[in-house]
Amino acid sequence: MSFGDTFWSSFWLIVELFLFIAYLFVLFNIITDIFRDTRLGGVAKAVWIFFLIVFPVLTAIVYLIARGDGIEQRRTEAAMRAQKSMDNYIREAAGSNPSREIAEAEELRRAGVITDSEFEQLKAKALS
Repeated sequence: MSFGDTFWSSFWLIVELFLFIAYLFVLFNIITDIFRDTRLGGVAKAVWIFFLIVFPVLTAIVYLIARGDGIEQRRTEAAMRAQKSMDNYIREAAGSNPSREIAEAEELRRAGVITDSEFEQLKAKALS
């Protein structure tokens, strides 16, 4: 085998690997988009996945042509939902401010749910 044969064989192997990896990226993005789309029903999702398995390249091209415009919009909506969920979790985990906690304890005391000593404990805890 000559140097030229080895070089071109290596070159085409690299090109084929690049195209395969690029296809995998596209495929995983399509599958993620299919399951991210809340407007797409279960049967439609199953059909897209079936055709992605049976006719992968053709289905990927058809999907990108038919539904490619909304991929970024659905990705942005999912990121915004995740950010909103994270913000809500942080607010809940951080707790409320001391004045709010004291006001809530005062309401519980006026309603007779807690005693004056329990109120003083809650107030001290909120201020610490």
